[in-house]
Amino acid sequence: MVVTVQSFFNTFNSRIEEPVRNHLKNVYACLTLSTLSAAAGAYVDIYTNFLPNNILTLLGAVGLLSALHFTKDNGKNTLMRLSFLLGFSFFTGLGIGPLIEQAILIDPSIVATAFLATSLIFICFSLSALLAQRGSWLFLGGTITSLLSALFIFSLASLFFRTTAFFQVSLYVGLLLMCAFVLYDTQLIMEKRRAGDKDFIAHSVDLFIDFIGIFRRILIILAQKENNKKDNKRR
Repeated sequence: MVVTVQSFFNTFNSRIEEPVRNHLKNVYACLTLSTLSAAAGAYVDIYTNFLPNNILTLLGAVGLLSALHFTKDNGKNTLMRLSFLLGFSFFTGLGIGPLIEQAILIDPSIVATAFLATSLIFICFSLSALLAQRGSWLFLGGTITSLLSALFIFSLASLFFRTTAFFQVSLYVGLLLMCAFVLYDTQLIMEKRRAGDKDFIAHSVDLFIDFIGIFRRILIILAQKENNKKDNKRR
């Protein structure tokens, strides 16, 4: 086990230059803080009546994300921009609170299972991107665009044809898309740093959105399966 871990770090250090490694550490540190902030937001939504209107949470998230985007990094406003990031992730957590609450009503263990599964998937795809040849996953840009277009079409179709099939296709295509985004965004962040872009706070936003997208879909899938099990037992 020790040899395997040592071999991994040797490979990691040999493939990725030190400035990029340090940048990734900052990116993943921000991602961790964002995830904790989103968890706090979900907790607040479930156990309080703070901003129960989803429109307000959406506007709050969009507003803070826009503030982060338009406040460019100048080396002196890191704390303010980090506050925008944590505020955005907090409102994102508020937004997924109702979904988590519904899952808890079905089976409280679903939330923990979904989080662990999301973390495992995210780590595996991140490692695949980090240890792959430079830029080898950037070709996914075209595929991701096609999947986004397909997902948008299915979303529009579901407004007119409210069938389970449309929803399931949209759900699983969306999960596949989020996994592809992890590969693509991770390598894109590395290339941006090599090009001189040191904005680790903005870079962490992409991975946070990917993580939440995977978590949301896995949570729905697990809740559906558990609900189906309960329905079958009642019959």
